[in-house]
Amino acid sequence: MITTKRLAYALLLSLVALVLAYSPVAQAQNWMALPPYNTLWPLWSPALSPVDSITGLPVPIVSELTPATVLPVQPGLTWDPAAAEPWLLYNTPIGMAYYDPIGGVNLWPPSYLLDASGSPLPVNLPLDYELLPPTASSWINTNVPLGNAALLAYLMVLPSPVLGTVPTTWVPPVPPTTWVGPTIPTTFVGPTIPTTWVPPVPPTTWVGPTIPTTFVGPTIPTTWVPPVPPTTWVGPTIPTTFVGPTIPTTFVGPTFPTTFVAPTISPIFPTFLAPSAII
Repeated sequence: MITTKRLAYALLLSLVALVLAYSPVAQAQNWMALPPYNTLWPLWSPALSPVDSITGLPVPIVSELTPATVLPVQPGLTWDPAAAEPWLLYNTPIGMAYYDPIGGVNLWPPSYLLDASGSPLPVNLPLDYELLPPTASSWINTNVPLGNAALLAYLMVLPSPVLGTVPTTWVPPVPPTTWVGPTIPTTFVGPTIPTTWVPPVPPTTWVGPTIPTTFVGPTIPTTWVPPVPPTTWVGPTIPTTFVGPTIPTTFVGPTFPTTFVAPTISPIFPTFLAPSAII
């Protein structure tokens, strides 16, 4: 009886040990799911998940992976177990971006992680996702340098205002240095007015009515001399030459500075982790 009890107790201890040996708590956890897309973050990378000095457990350097997330170090790494390869994550002036060897650099997240309204569409993870193996070191050594180079090329094609750079020399539009006003004749010819006026010629001899000769009236001159009008009429003096208002033929536009000195802005040169630091 005692032997049977001891045997049963030993089997129970073995079963407990077996359960503990294969439980997630006993095994090292390699990945942690981060909101809002439920992609996996590597706990096996000392640079991306440093060990907490109090608990002794690795802690991710970020708590979520959204377009507005800023990575303390880059590249970061996240993985959808349904995909063949993980993504490398980078900071950009317009939000977090991801790199994969096929699609290159694009803004986070991939389109399939969003529903029709643009809200997060979390991935479905397997039950044992925490224990999935780490990313192969050969993949990291190969793709991290490629991702870094792809990010630099991506940053170079962003518009200058996004990168915070402006041309150091600004050339203003060139205004015309000479302004030609409307053409105004400088000489005005007034209407032609005759300077000499010739009056109508009246008859010089006037024959009065027949008066009976038996009546001696007052002596009437048989010849009538009309008053002598002036033979020359001098009209008002009109200047035959009109001088228009003086208009400057040359217009000097406002002075523009020909050189614009832009504020000094440091170019963006991101610092990358070496592949060996991620592994």
